[in-house]
Amino acid sequence: MSVDADANAGTTRVREGYRFDETALAHWMADHVDGFAGPLTVEQFKGGQSNPTYKLVTPKRAYVLRRKPPGQILRGAHAVEREARVLRALGTAGFPVAHVHGLCTDDSVIGSWFYVMEMVEGRIFWDATFPDVEKAERARYFEAMNGTIAALHRLDPETVGLGDYGRPGNYFERQIARWSTQYLEDANAGRDPGMDRLVQWLPAHIPAGEESRVVHGDFRCDNMIFHPTEPRVLAVLDWELSTLGHPLADFAYHAIMYRMPPDIVAGLGGADLEALGIPSERDYLAAYCERAGRPRIPDADYAFYLTFNFFRLAAIFHGIKGRVIRGTAASAHARDRAASLPRLIDLALRSMGDGR
Repeated sequence: MSVDADANAGTTRVREGYRFDETALAHWMADHVDGFAGPLTVEQFKGGQSNPTYKLVTPKRAYVLRRKPPGQILRGAHAVEREARVLRALGTAGFPVAHVHGLCTDDSVIGSWFYVMEMVEGRIFWDATFPDVEKAERARYFEAMNGTIAALHRLDPETVGLGDYGRPGNYFERQIARWSTQYLEDANAGRDPGMDRLVQWLPAHIPAGEESRVVHGDFRCDNMIFHPTEPRVLAVLDWELSTLGHPLADFAYHAIMYRMPPDIVAGLGGADLEALGIPSERDYLAAYCERAGRPRIPDADYAFYLTFNFFRLAAIFHGIKGRVIRGTAASAHARDRAASLPRLIDLALRSMGDGR
């Protein structure tokens, strides 16, 4: 979730513990990837993806490989086969994603399941203020993001072959129960009065109405590749949290960038939007509703969706705090996340009555 481009952008040599048999991979690609021709050079992307991600370079083109981490993992976690499935389905539907060349479910090739997709060349913006874009152009980049998430939520899961991609219905009940349980059971991280209040408030304020669409789960500016020179999204990245869920939960997660301090997650908190040429949160929400073909969202409902997403992030950061205390997440990055927890809880509490 870092917005530090130096720490996350680009590639490095494959790190210790993440190496594999590159010759075996080249043989597999020769058999399964149309047009592949070696020799093959492997680099590792710097970003902290939970599924290790590599750049595969050949004389004619580059590819991207995403794999399950090596070693023992929790059942159902790091499901690269789900990522490959959603990418293929959305690509067939015309949504901007990288083309998947092949999926390998044979551990003997590189030690874990993986898939290979095209390398989409373009720009990734790690700062939600888009500092490298001229003021007159910034609104168009926000229009591009807005139009892309609206297009995702217009897709019918059944029509694109993803009707069984998750459990439809009761999305908020299930999600609130999941994150509340994780929070309540982590004795090391301790209890917080604000989190306790959210655990009680959220189930009692779920808006009426069920909707089920493919949701990305982590839709942020730094999870998109933009055209090298145009305000156009070429590919949405990192689908590991995708499922069937409520589209307004997905949009509100994206929209919390307006309230998020930039040192926690790529956000606009404290920014002068008018001076930057960035649309207001209210205008951005209205544009999404129009593009998604849905009526205006009542303020109280929008307040719930925002609060839910800040709570979900707070629960994740609370879990990181527990791991830091237990000594299983000792990095400075994890400690920074744990230190940000009080601010996230405060943002959640302030959103409860603020629909903007």
